[in-house]
Amino acid sequence: MRAHDERLHAVRARASELIERWTGHRPRDVGSFGTRLNLETSDLDLGIGYPVERRAELMATLDGTARFLGERYTSFSTTRLVFSFTVDDVEIDLSALTVDDFAVACRMLDQIDEAMSHDERVCHTWVKHLLRQAGRLEDYAAWKLVTYARFCPEFNWVPIPEKTGA
Repeated sequence: MRAHDERLHAVRARASELIERWTGHRPRDVGSFGTRLNLETSDLDLGIGYPVERRAELMATLDGTARFLGERYTSFSTTRLVFSFTVDDVEIDLSALTVDDFAVACRMLDQIDEAMSHDERVCHTWVKHLLRQAGRLEDYAAWKLVTYARFCPEFNWVPIPEKTGA
C-alpha cells in the first residue's frame, strides 16, 4: 500500500499550497493518507480551521475553483463545509471545520500518530482492503472511521457513501 506514497506526498504538497493561497489557511491531512491507513486508490482529505462567520466569503473564494459538496455535521452542534477539486488526477476533499473543531481534529491526529502501532495500521488497512475487495462498501465506509471514532468519540463519524477514494 505504501508504493503510492511518494506520488501522494507530492500531490498533497501541491494541493496544500493551493488551499493556502486560496484561503490563507494552511491545511492538515485529516484523512487516511495522513494517518498512514490509505489504500492504493486513496484520495486526499485535507482540512482547515475557518471562522464560521466567514463561511460565505470562503464559498465565494472557492467558487469556480473547487466544487462544493455540501455541509456536513461534525458534532451534534457544529458543521463543516466540504469542497472537492483535483490535482494531478487525484481527488482532493477539503473540509472547512470550525476553528475549535479543527484544533480537536489536530489533537486527534497527533494522538493517532503517537499511539497507533505499525502492526495496528497494517491490520486496519488490510481489513479495509478486504472489505473493499469483497464489495462490502457500507462496511468499508464504516471501517474507515473506526480509528477516528476511537481517538475522537465526540465527533459525528457517519460513513459517507463510497466515491472513488479510500
